[in-house]
Amino acid sequence: PGLDRVSVTAPFIYIQAPIAGEWSVEGSWVGDSVSGASPRSWTDKSSASHMSDYRKAADVKVTRYFSRAAVSGSLAYSDEHDYTSRAFGLDARWSSEDNNRTWTVGYGASFDKIDNTYSGGSVVDKHKRTKELMVGVTQVLTPTDIAQFNITRSVGNGYYDDPYKNYEKRPSQRNNWIALARWNHHVESFDASIHSSYRYYTDTFGVKSHTLGVEWVQPKGQWTFTPGVRYYTQSAASFYVDPVLNADGSYSFLGNLLKLAAITGDKAVDQRLSAFGAVTLSMKVSYSLKPDTVVDVKYERYRQTSGLRIGGSGSPGLDPFNANFMQVGLTHRF
Repeated sequence: PGLDRVSVTAPFIYIQAPIAGEWSVEGSWVGDSVSGASPRSWTDKSSASHMSDYRKAADVKVTRYFSRAAVSGSLAYSDEHDYTSRAFGLDARWSSEDNNRTWTVGYGASFDKIDNTYSGGSVVDKHKRTKELMVGVTQVLTPTDIAQFNITRSVGNGYYDDPYKNYEKRPSQRNNWIALARWNHHVESFDASIHSSYRYYTDTFGVKSHTLGVEWVQPKGQWTFTPGVRYYTQSAASFYVDPVLNADGSYSFLGNLLKLAAITGDKAVDQRLSAFGAVTLSMKVSYSLKPDTVVDVKYERYRQTSGLRIGGSGSPGLDPFNANFMQVGLTHRF
């Protein structure tokens, strides 16, 4: 408690360029360097007290524009030492004659491979497949209001276990529904905008979650200040196993080992599948060096505990999780 356990550095670049007036190509690249302490409980390597990993990911998207419509195709690739993912996507959007309403439909699929033998594990050539379909509509409501609503259906099957957690077993299929609503309102008296969103998620693991976010975008000359707050809450997966605690409230390694060994069906001790709540506070400051060049800095403070779960206490025995995020960006149009 109180220690900085994990550090992540992620340089990212994104480029979009027009081609022949009716086409555009865009692409991005990110490299995630992760290092820090690794929990010893339930891992394949009991002596692992320090971990490091590097992930590189890239994607490219090509769009063809029409008078009131656009069609896009995309490819994505991500690779780290024990996980490789390939994906593709297709989407189309078209607007009404007055351009006040835009419909969107998209389809995507990912093909993942899990193999941790490189790091001394025993999982060899496992696979996971996911398909997604999204439909949505964006509507201009008033001169100062615009709203959006999307529905996404995802169907996945394959290897969902954590290769580094012994005694865990998860279902081989995970399907979910996601509903996302956004509303942006321009506050004329302050020359500012409110960006708000709500997201509902439910899946066949038994996890149900709600996410509510609000940002205030305030321009001041060449500066733009964007404070924000986001709240998240979720229920536990149906096969999540609450930890066994000693009389003093400490974690009982032997008690948990015996409890998990006695369960023959699906089971998991992963805190990400528990019931908890989380709050994120953020502040983004942007400065326009030139009309086409903007630099920005964003800071986020994340706090996750079982007590923040809405509608009652979350899963027992969870340690609080805190994280700080710092983002520095440069955007240039040419």
